[in-house]
Amino acid sequence: MSLALRIGLSLLARPDRHRLGADRSQVADLHLPRGDGPHPVAVLLHGGYWQTAYGKLVCRPLARDLARRGFAVWNLEYRRLGTGRGGGGGWPQTFEDVARGIDALADVAAPLDLSRVVLVGHSAGGQLALWAASRPRLPSGAVGGAPRVVASRVVALAPVADLARAGVHAEQLLGGTLAERPDRWAQADPLRAGAPGIPVLVVHPTLDATVSVERSRAYAAATGAEFVETAGEHHDPIYPSSEAWAAALAWLGPAQLATR
Repeated sequence: MSLALRIGLSLLARPDRHRLGADRSQVADLHLPRGDGPHPVAVLLHGGYWQTAYGKLVCRPLARDLARRGFAVWNLEYRRLGTGRGGGGGWPQTFEDVARGIDALADVAAPLDLSRVVLVGHSAGGQLALWAASRPRLPSGAVGGAPRVVASRVVALAPVADLARAGVHAEQLLGGTLAERPDRWAQADPLRAGAPGIPVLVVHPTLDATVSVERSRAYAAATGAEFVETAGEHHDPIYPSSEAWAAALAWLGPAQLATR
């Protein structure tokens, strides 16, 4: 089944929408599994090079799959680069939205186990997930610092793990080059920030022509992250039937063991 068809079918079951700010992109959808809970939580962060052309809808099939497996799923949107709907992102807005969105879980009236929160990000969302995992280590006063909700694990799917290789997109995201904004790059670039201090899995298809698998190899070698290469291309990890997603699920294990 194609991803487009899966997304279309997912629209038949509407999740619980939560508004997190005044902007229309400051929202999250909560997908709850069956049962009384408390449920471990998976926070989904979509990719798209931080551009307005892409949104959280592409992660809806993963959200439904995780909910079916016993996770409460927080499919998070954020302001992105560009104008019009979804725009107004960059530094610090995109990062503030991700941090605020994760912390908002503390106020959600649902049976959530916030001691078991896993971050799952694809592509640019993988970069944001790795950054969010490192929030407890950010310096005092930094954007996203002093988190209310702390992740216990992180899965980065074909992530943008080396912002220097992302070129102009990364410069737009951070509002300047590495030479111009070294403090921002040190915090936001996964390769420069180093290991986040919690278990990390990186899954990357070997035929990815958008973000080279070599970048994930370098990140894993530098940080000690667990690394799995799979068949497929860049978007394969957001297909629930893909080898890449199966690798992520195998690492996560059943919801009852989500923080093994």
